[in-house]
Formats: sequence, C-alpha cells, structure tokens
Amino acid sequence: MAITGIRRLVFLVDDLEATSRFFADYGLKPQSADAHGARFEVLNGAQVHLLRRGHPDLPKGSVQTGIGVHECVWSVDTPEALAALTADLARDHELTVDAQGVVHFVTPFGQAIGLQAWQPRPVFGAPSPANTPGHIGRLNQPRKWLARACPKRIHHCVWTFSDVQEALEYYRDRLGFRLTDVQKGFGVYMRADGAYEHHNIFIANAHAGMPGFDGTLKFHHANFEVEDIDEMMVGKNHLDRLGYRFEGGWGLGRHRLTSAAFLYLRVPELGGEMEYGADCDCVDDSWKVRVWDGAFGTLIFMHDLPQWLMADPRWDVAYATAEQLRYLPADPKPVAAENLAEAAE
Repeated sequence: MAITGIRRLVFLVDDLEATSRFFADYGLKPQSADAHGARFEVLNGAQVHLLRRGHPDLPKGSVQTGIGVHECVWSVDTPEALAALTADLARDHELTVDAQGVVHFVTPFGQAIGLQAWQPRPVFGAPSPANTPGHIGRLNQPRKWLARACPKRIHHCVWTFSDVQEALEYYRDRLGFRLTDVQKGFGVYMRADGAYEHHNIFIANAHAGMPGFDGTLKFHHANFEVEDIDEMMVGKNHLDRLGYRFEGGWGLGRHRLTSAAFLYLRVPELGGEMEYGADCDCVDDSWKVRVWDGAFGTLIFMHDLPQWLMADPRWDVAYATAEQLRYLPADPKPVAAENLAEAAE
C-alpha cells in the first residue's frame, strides 16, 4: 500500500471570486482566502486550492491546456512509502519539495502531480435505509431531512490524455495504480493501490470526439462524494435557489460501469464539471478487469438522455483477457458476451 486517494486538487482559475463563491455554495468549507487564491476543505480534510492565473504556486512545466485542475496531490499512507516512491521517481524526474512536504514533479507526458504523506480524517456515511416491496428497511422512521450537501471526500478526478496507453502505463508502473476497467474508445479506470474506490482517476481519450475533447491534456471533471441521491439533489436545489443555472452536461443519472449515482454540474469558470457522486463500486486486488462498449458502460439511466446516447446501447461487456489489459479503441462491430461467466472461461 502507498497512494490512498486524493489529498488536494489545485485549480488554475481566472475568476477567483466566482469560483470561490461556487465552492462555498457547493458545500465545501472555506479555509483561507486572499486576492490571489482561496482554499477549501471537504469533510475528510482533503482540499481544493483555487489559484489565480500567474500565481507562483501553480505547477511549472505542465503542458496542460485550459483552466481547471492543473495539479492533483495524491495522499501517501506513510513517510516510508513516500520515500520509496520519490526514490524511484528521482531516477528520471526533477523533484521539488515544498514547506508542507509535498513532492512535486511533472510526468513525461506533461502532467503535474504531487505526493504527500497524509492521513484523511475518518468519515462515515449514514444514508437512510430504503423500503421496497417485501423488505422494510425503515419502519416508523422518515427519511433524513437534509438542508445542504456536505461533500465527504474527493472521490476521483478526470483529465483527457492524448495517449491513453502511455498514461495508463505510467500510473501503473511508476505510481502503483491498478487498472479496474476499460471503456473502449473512451478510456481506462484506475484506482490507487491503497484505495477501495473503483477508480480514483479516469484516463480519458482526448481524441474521443466528445464535446470539449480537443486532443490535448485537459481537465474534464472532479467528483465530490456525498451520501446518496437525496444529498445530491438537496445540494443541487440549494444552488438553484441561489440562482445558479447549469447548461448542458449529463445531469442526474447512474453509471452502469462503476454503478455510481452522479449529478454533473457544468461550471465554465472551473474549466469543466463538478460532480456530486454516491454509491460507487468498491473493489480490491481480487477484482477482474472488464472491457466495455463505450455507450453501454456509460449509463443505466440519465434523467435527460443526450442525442448521442438515444439509441439502445449494445450489450457488450466481458472480462478482459491478458491481451486486453490496455486501452482499446472503439470496436465498430463488437461481439457481445453472453455473460461475464462465459467470457471469463
């Protein structure tokens, strides 16, 4: 075990006032602010840093385009594990260490990354039990009445990469991430070796031809985990009442791949979408990687289907063979597996 999750997301922003106001309204706790930057915190202590363009603390040497998350600082479980990671990276990377002990570097494909020995505060969700025909989970007890969303942790972050396989191999071989699923034509899902979340990063194909995918290394979205759909929608309604209007994006739904409920909110001032997420699959090293048709893996449902997902999806998913533990382009004529059990044989 070494990397356990996201410690900090560092955003490059142009409109510091608007983005600071959004994160406070979104449910993050303000920590500090001045004319050049602001700091926020989620419940487990992970942070969002907003830095105005030109700030000296923004990473140097990155080739990332646009605004948004320009550095992800990953938490490492022990100082010894951090020392082992940095000793390996020092062979062929230029490393710098700041006053907080964060090790900063830039990957060969131009992405800025940080590592810090840090332990999150423990957080325990307590969603209301569900009632369904034949099973009473909640007797003589109403559901919780929530007034605001309060994100518990930063679950994952997504960027588009010009070479998905290069990024996959780097996160696997240099940082110890595990490949969890492959979405043909879209990208790959990876989790940190010390995490149980299905993924902590999605390495998206920058050439996928979707809106905003322009072939460059670019921020796409960040996921902030809450308890359940109730908390997601309470957070959204709070933002609605404050006058926010979110145009486009995927809105509310549930992914088939990862099983997670989602609510995407497009925030142009932050360079992408902020996602309330809940109820994602958890996995360990016994997990078997699956290969999915792109559209089929995207959703079980969405409240408002985009045009490109209007056709019925092709039921195409199978366990990965040894040769498929890599990024795979879209297959125009997939062979649908009868079921995962047969595909694994």
